[in-house]
Amino acid sequence: MCVVSGPPDCGKSMLLAWLVEHATEPDTEAVRRVHALVPLTGHSARTAAWQLAEQLQVSARTPGELLSVLARDRRRTVIVLPDMHESAEPAGIEELACSLASFAHVRVIVEIRNPSAILLAEEPAVMDLAAPQWTDSDRYAAWAAAELSAGHDNTSHPDHHLAPVDLDDPASVCDADPVAITTAYESATEAHGGLRAAWLRSGASVTRPQEPSSRAVVLWSALGDDADPRMENELCALAREADWRVRWKRVRGDISPPWPGPVRSLSAGCGALAGTAVVLDHQGVVRLISDDDGRPAGRLQRPVPGAVAVAAASEGTVVVLDHHGRLTLHESPTASQPSGIAGLLEVGPSPWESLAGQAARHVRGTALACASTSLAVGSTEGEVHVLPGNGTGNEGVSRTLHEGAVTALTVAEPTEGGLLIYSGGQDGRVRLWDPDREPLGTPIAERNCEVTALAASPLDGEVALATGWADGLVEYSVTGAEHRVRHFRPGPPVRALSVLPGGDVLIGTEESLIRLAPC
Repeated sequence: MCVVSGPPDCGKSMLLAWLVEHATEPDTEAVRRVHALVPLTGHSARTAAWQLAEQLQVSARTPGELLSVLARDRRRTVIVLPDMHESAEPAGIEELACSLASFAHVRVIVEIRNPSAILLAEEPAVMDLAAPQWTDSDRYAAWAAAELSAGHDNTSHPDHHLAPVDLDDPASVCDADPVAITTAYESATEAHGGLRAAWLRSGASVTRPQEPSSRAVVLWSALGDDADPRMENELCALAREADWRVRWKRVRGDISPPWPGPVRSLSAGCGALAGTAVVLDHQGVVRLISDDDGRPAGRLQRPVPGAVAVAAASEGTVVVLDHHGRLTLHESPTASQPSGIAGLLEVGPSPWESLAGQAARHVRGTALACASTSLAVGSTEGEVHVLPGNGTGNEGVSRTLHEGAVTALTVAEPTEGGLLIYSGGQDGRVRLWDPDREPLGTPIAERNCEVTALAASPLDGEVALATGWADGLVEYSVTGAEHRVRHFRPGPPVRALSVLPGGDVLIGTEESLIRLAPC
């Protein structure tokens, strides 16, 4: 850790501004790059963590979540935190800064007037700009005189306290300074009609620069069923100009209908499971819910320990992938069973059992997707293996599409026929592949963070594609001439996605399950 200190007007801000300017240019060496800058004026530890998470392209809604994410990401990271003395919660931010600096791969530069005992206990490198070796009294006097004659009063500081906002009024909250709103809700003891819980659940998604209508959609999607019903109506009206509408949502703690638990994987039902969504939770429990309103529609008889992904196949079959890369098949509780002579004559493995057996022989799976008669599995080596269920015994086809593991897979079957495979990886790339052709030479999407979820579905002769990223962003587009991309950030990390037959999107997180309709 490095601490830059000194009284007002000693040049701290200019020094840090110069450092950040020259350490964020495109050609900056990796060892000299600044990765995040958060001026702390008015910030609490929570809002500072939100800002850091957004700039570092990770998803974290609390200081603890940010620390957990950075502990797993061993890349060199440099963070600059000016104006700590003007923060709304100096003690909490000092604790966050010290915790960040405890990681060997993280460098923290803090600017503060007078370092506290807590900061000094970390034995940081201290640069006191009031010390003689950093000052030139003659040049400073000349500069100060010039500033004074130009009418600049550098000893004053702007009043960062805004006029009071009505925390019970969605319109007032969505249009106010988001950092001030967060600070107010953090210290509040009332529920404010459910707005407080929805705001804090949404994290940096509500503090990002955006139109009030977009902020209203995020809050709408995070409201619990214990919220004042008027809040949902008002947020719906405020969101009239936004890109999305909330069809329904279930958040942690909801009772009627119940929240299905943390979502790890989603799949839109087909065939016998049409009209339902298959939901996998953190304990391996696989539930069926109505995609129309989120109400329970059944569950598998037993949990699947270590399950990481599910895919709804035809004939009421649910395919489950576990963390060892093994595939298992399960009959849904609504699947019809053959009886009489048909049941007696049915011998040998089913087509899906044959596909699962072939996949187990060829690849250790990390991601899973099913089409009507095909199975796709991703591997730790960036390979995607597609097995056709046409009864020909074909061993399938494989392509290495990613550097590192495949982290997400989805398939789409266009109305004109064929099969489209979309894959996402640790390398931050989304690739498109038709197994009958060579893969496209370049990714169809690429960002500097991991792909966490993919979902695709035919829609009006085109294909609707939803992509989830590790920083909490969901991107949605429909192929075609316009190819408009819509964005949504639910707040919690995005774990799973599903595109329903009509084009709506299901978004699964640790805190919520949301159905959105693109406008």
